Amino acid sequence: MALADTLTAVGTVALARCGGRPFGTHLFSVWPGASFAATAFPVRCTPGDNLAVHVAVAQAPPGSALVVDVSGEPEYGYVDEILAVAARARDVRGIVLDGCVRDVAAIARCELPVFGAGVAVREARPESGGSVGGPITMTAAGPVPLAVRRGDWIVADDDGVVCLPRGQVGAIITETMDSITREQAIIDAVCAGESTLDLLGLDPSRVSGWEGGADARGRRAGARPRPLGSRREVPARGAAGDPGRSRLSSRPAVGDSYRD
Repeated sequence: MALADTLTAVGTVALARCGGRPFGTHLFSVWPGASFAATAFPVRCTPGDNLAVHVAVAQAPPGSALVVDVSGEPEYGYVDEILAVAARARDVRGIVLDGCVRDVAAIARCELPVFGAGVAVREARPESGGSVGGPITMTAAGPVPLAVRRGDWIVADDDGVVCLPRGQVGAIITETMDSITREQAIIDAVCAGESTLDLLGLDPSRVSGWEGGADARGRRAGARPRPLGSRREVPARGAAGDPGRSRLSSRPAVGDSYRD
């Protein structure tokens, strides 16, 4: 399985739990179900201007994703229908920007995954400045600045956007696959009738109104999570017959294909 397919399958939630660096919660998918995993091609715009995005679409390596810093001025539509169609025609896999977009319905029709901070009818100018290919820092409306370099892996889906710094991708994937295996074991146990309180070693007596009784409190207080057996099949996203989840046939080896 190709690296991009693996990252898309496991999803942003698992990756963020295991070392992926999340972008701000202000970013959202322009159309439901959009997702991608690709290496970053960073773009820095001057405020209110998207000339650098046009340059990036023309210059970005096929199969990469544009990550756009709008220099703290998000209230313009930096990506529109024309740019989305042009990016898709040049095999750009997606666009993430900490600014606004416009022509939302048209972007959805062309099916380019675009993740932005909002929608704005005000048009960005394609006139001046900016840069492409160099390091950027995504800051607008985000919780903390997030540095992005060319070649970092970007993964985006309905749950958000994460960055996997180059040089750390293999380690993050290894930890993520182990985490997903453990999570699926817990889900299977819950489906078999077990309680998350027991499975996770939680102490419900700390919650006002708990009615489990003294015996239950004593049994659970300070309890450790119950060991769960490992599974070779690992859940992923979007399987038929299991909404939001599928199973990878086996855990992929982390070897040459995952080197940065």
